[in-house]
Formats: sequence, structure tokens, C-alpha cells
Amino acid sequence: MTAAAPSPKRRLWGPNEYVPYTPTAWHRDHRVAIGGILGFSAISLTLAILGPSAVTLVLGPRDGSLLPPWYGPALPQRPNEWVVCIAAWVAILLGGASLLIALRALDAGWRPRPRRLCTMGTVLALLHAVVPPLTSADVLMYAAYGRLQLIGRNPYEITPAEVFRSQYDPVMEWTERPWEDTPSVYGPIVSWLQLAANHLGGENMHDIVFWLQLFHVLAFLGACAATIWIARGDRDRLNRAILMTVANPLMIWGIVISAHNEALSVIFAVGGMMLMRRSALGAGLGIGLAGCAKLSIGLWGLAMLWAYRKQPKKAALLCLGAAIPMSLAYGLWQPQALVSVLRNGSYVSGGSWAQPVSRFFDHVMLLDTTTAKLLTGIISYSLLVVLVIVLWRLLPWSAVPGIAPDTSPRDDVMTVAVRAALVLSVAWLVSAMYTLSWYDLIAFVPLGVLASSRLDVIMIVRNTFLSVAYVPGRVVDLSDQLDTVVTQVRETVSPVVQLGVVVAIFAWAVERRRSRRRGDPAAEGAGSNVMTSDGAPSDGADGADRGATDEDPSPDRGDRSGATGTVDRTTLAT
Repeated sequence: MTAAAPSPKRRLWGPNEYVPYTPTAWHRDHRVAIGGILGFSAISLTLAILGPSAVTLVLGPRDGSLLPPWYGPALPQRPNEWVVCIAAWVAILLGGASLLIALRALDAGWRPRPRRLCTMGTVLALLHAVVPPLTSADVLMYAAYGRLQLIGRNPYEITPAEVFRSQYDPVMEWTERPWEDTPSVYGPIVSWLQLAANHLGGENMHDIVFWLQLFHVLAFLGACAATIWIARGDRDRLNRAILMTVANPLMIWGIVISAHNEALSVIFAVGGMMLMRRSALGAGLGIGLAGCAKLSIGLWGLAMLWAYRKQPKKAALLCLGAAIPMSLAYGLWQPQALVSVLRNGSYVSGGSWAQPVSRFFDHVMLLDTTTAKLLTGIISYSLLVVLVIVLWRLLPWSAVPGIAPDTSPRDDVMTVAVRAALVLSVAWLVSAMYTLSWYDLIAFVPLGVLASSRLDVIMIVRNTFLSVAYVPGRVVDLSDQLDTVVTQVRETVSPVVQLGVVVAIFAWAVERRRSRRRGDPAAEGAGSNVMTSDGAPSDGADGADRGATDEDPSPDRGDRSGATGTVDRTTLAT
């Protein structure tokens, strides 16, 4: 019995030669996509550089500090609230549309140099990390929680408001509503970094925010780099991973320019995912550390466990690895954190589908608020279960690059784990009562590693309108007219779109079922591909691995190694 041939060594960037591409339509034109991403960046950076406004945070006096965030000198009056809000909406819509166009261009045959695309995304992310945060005041609360620790208080037991309402504090006075009366809901790792930022920034909110921005952008870039490493060796998949992560304008908006801490958990989770084929214990340690930052990343832990379900020893090692940091962080160092973190599940966010549903129970059915939330929660968890089942059946099986030769994706632990992570993440994000745009990083990462599907469009549309709904995502004084518009966008437009996302998933399922009844081979054969010794899919499997979007293949969405393609897939796998 001969041993299986070793997998070919994969270079990070793969072939880097120029491949000519002539777009056939503007919505598949890479120049439009790149121009749109740069246009998005120009608008968002301009908003930040203008300084405090309805969308740009007030960080307090710089006190001569030369550290970022950098912005221009104080204007005679703040920028007009209508101008900055409309500009922010335009930036988000432009970013979402540009990402869609870029992905369509990839499917049509555009093959940019991965290194250049990654460099562009990295530079844009870093530029957005050295200007004042936009739309969300969460980073001010991060600073306040760190300040509480610095003065010897526990952020899981006491709120910033309890301190600054009784005594002056140079940091906490700059926090904003509505979370001033809420204890921290973050894991111990996040809390330690908040404390570190306060040690480094002193009593200056401006400087503390810089250190928090630095921690967050480095974690974001690290998570993106790990995702790109997983996708290495396949130039097309590599470019997808770059566009879905580091060059993704929606994630730059939600994670970097808004200074959110989502990447602090994702970086450890992706690190654990990288080890799925090599070390179950190492994968467990990665997901355990991720859970010490944010518990919601535990969805990825379930996905990893599912991937090892046929290998009990490795499943046990995964659990052991996860238990080590989790038991130390939540059991020994910060036992109060676990209870506080779990509190987040009872909230209802304004832009979600749950907002109008909860209001219907409250105002139309005349139920009390507690009962209305309970019924909404039952619907939410029921929908979660149904969506997991539906998405698991819908999502095409496409192998994660680096799969062993002659192996089915269904038998590769990393492919199963990444696919399950995507299914669980999307189902949770779409069904959750409390959902925000920056949470979507846990879905965009596995989306980038797997082949394109209709889920790309669904998640981009969801995130775009959820981002628009939180402009501004702050409790600030607005004119009555603008406040009415903002409220309608958040409480009417976004919830309708989020309901539309749920409908779109079920419509996809119905369409797939009808295709199978008609005997459509694209619907029947998805996921049957195995990998040959050269790393390319076997005959008849290219649709499942390269596109598998349940659409009829067109000349520029078919096999790229044929007449319309320009690069041999066996070359991409080397």
C-alpha cells in the first residue's frame, strides 16, 4: 500500500505575474471597484480629519500630544450635521457597492496581484487608525473600563457613571450615552488591553483612544494576515480572502475607523483555525484565547469540534486546549466577567429585524416589555436553529486551499471547520436580536477562504444597511428633521433589509430545491469535488469549488482554465 503523495508546497502570494483582464460591464469592472474603495476611504478620512462633528468623536484636549488620532485645527463651527451624515451614508454605500463589484470582477476573470491588493488594504487600514473614530462612541467606553481598573475598581461590578457622577475624572468625563451606566461585557483579554491603554495614555482620553486604536488595528491586520495565510497557494482564493478582510471597506468602516474591538477575539480564532490540520491542542488554545476576549466567538469552537467529531482523541485535545485559557481567565482571574458577558444576550438592537417584532408584541399585542422580549427571543433562537440547517444544506462544498491530495472536502477537518464556522456565524448574525455591523467580521473571514456563493451578496447587503443604520451611532443632539431621518433609517429601513436577508436565504433554499427537481446538475453536484495530486479539483468539480452560486454558468463565470480564463489552475496551486 503506497503512501499518499505529499501536498505541493504553497507559496504565500503564488504566481504574481500580470494577467490581462477586459471587463464586459461596469459592474464587473475592477477599475470601478478599486476607485470606489479609494473614494470610500477619501470620504471617511475627510470626515475624520475635519474633527468633532455629529459623526466624529470628541476626544477631549490633546494637551500638546503629538500622538494620533490626528485631525485638523478647530473650525469656527462644527461641520454641518446633514453634510457629515449624508457623506457617511454615501461612503458606506459606495464601499459596499465597490466590494460587490470587485468580487464580481474576480468571478469574471480579474486576477490582481495579491501583494498589491493586500498592500492597498493594509495602507488604508493604517490610515483609518490614525484619525479620530467615527459614528460610534464605544471606544470611549473601552477607555472608561480601563480607567476603572486603573483606579482600583472592577468594571464588571461598577459603571463609569457611578464614578464620574460622584467625583471628577479626567477620562470618564468624555464618555457618551447610552452605555455609561452599563458594566463591561467584554472578556478578560479585552479588559487587560483596556487597562494597558490607560497605563500608556495616562489621564488623556485622546492618547488612550490612540492606544486602543493601535491594539485594534494590529489585531485586525493580524486576523487578516492569518486568513490570507490559510488561502495561500490559490491566487483566486487569495484575492477573495484579501477583499473580504483587509481590503474590505465595510470592515475598515466597522472595525478600524469605528475603533471596535471585534478583531481582538477573531485573531486568536483564526490562529486556532490555522492549526486544525496540524494540532488539535493548538487549535483549542487558539479558540480558548479567543473566547477570553469575546464569548460569541465560541461559535467557531463548536465548528472546530464538529470537524473533529469522527476523531474523538483530537476532539478531546481541542476541548482541553480551549479549557486551559478559559478556566484561568474566567475561573481564576476574572470570575465576574462570565456573568457580565452573558448579559449581552437580552438586548435588542435598533437596526435588527427584532426591533419591529418586539414593538409589535409590546404596542400592538399590548404585552409587557419582558414578555415581548421573551417571545422575540424564542423566535430568534428558533430561527437560529432553522437557519443553521438550511445554510448547511445550501452552502456549496469548496475545499480550503492546502487540502491533502485526493481528499474530499467533507473529510478535511479545516474545510469542515471553516464551513461550519461560516454557517453558524451567519445564522447567529442574521437571527440575533442584538446584532451590529462590526460583528460580521466572524463571517467575512470564512467567506474569504471559501469559494464564492450567493452568501457573498447577502452578507454585504446586510452589513451595508446595518452600517448605514448607525450613522450616527451616538446619542448626540440633532435637529428634529435629521433625527427623524436617522430614526427612520435605523428603525424602519434597516429592519426591513434584515428581514429581507432572512427571506433571501429561504428563497435561495426554495430555488435550490426546484433546481434539484428539474435535475439541474449544478444543484445536484455541489460539493462532490475532490482534490487531485496537483491541488486542482477533479473533473466535473470546478463549479462547486470555483463558483457554485446556484446560477447558470455564463462564459465569464465558468471554468477559468478554459477559453475565457488566462491562468492554469494547476499553476495556481503551486
